[in-house]
Amino acid sequence: MESGYLKYIQEVDSTELYNLMTQYGDDVWRYAYALTNNYEQASDIAQEVFIKVHLNLSTFRGRSSFKTWLFSITRNLAINELKSNYVRRVLLFGQVKSLQTTQSAEGAYMASQAAEEIRAIVMGLSRKLREVLLLQLEHDMSIHEMAQLLEISEGTVKSRLNRARKQVEKRWRESK
Repeated sequence: MESGYLKYIQEVDSTELYNLMTQYGDDVWRYAYALTNNYEQASDIAQEVFIKVHLNLSTFRGRSSFKTWLFSITRNLAINELKSNYVRRVLLFGQVKSLQTTQSAEGAYMASQAAEEIRAIVMGLSRKLREVLLLQLEHDMSIHEMAQLLEISEGTVKSRLNRARKQVEKRWRESK
């Protein structure tokens, strides 16, 4: 559900804010995590995003999707956080759900190890490459939406995606 009606309201009540947090909270947190690579910072940034939404919804004009606007706020807060002096690096990996209905303990372990290794490779990319790759894979954003969010050309997005994929593939092959 896209929240196009939000461009017509000036203030968010607590019920609407809860609904927005329920609908977009996980995406905002995952994007903040992709940018900061830090669980606590991502949580703080996600909270700050929704505080800003509560206080500044009147600035949403509907020129982009609401999700793109949220991601823009998230990105700005994350970049400001990364520029601060107390940035800590902590890698945490999410759980990966298997597509198989039944899996042996050994198979489950091997799959989780592979997913963890790939996640580590992705999180080891430069922020610019990691950001576009995760926006596409985890947030299902189009090239156009990413270009709008990142304020870069679609060609630059495509180039970064291509370089990110090649680096992940190369590092994965080197680790085997």
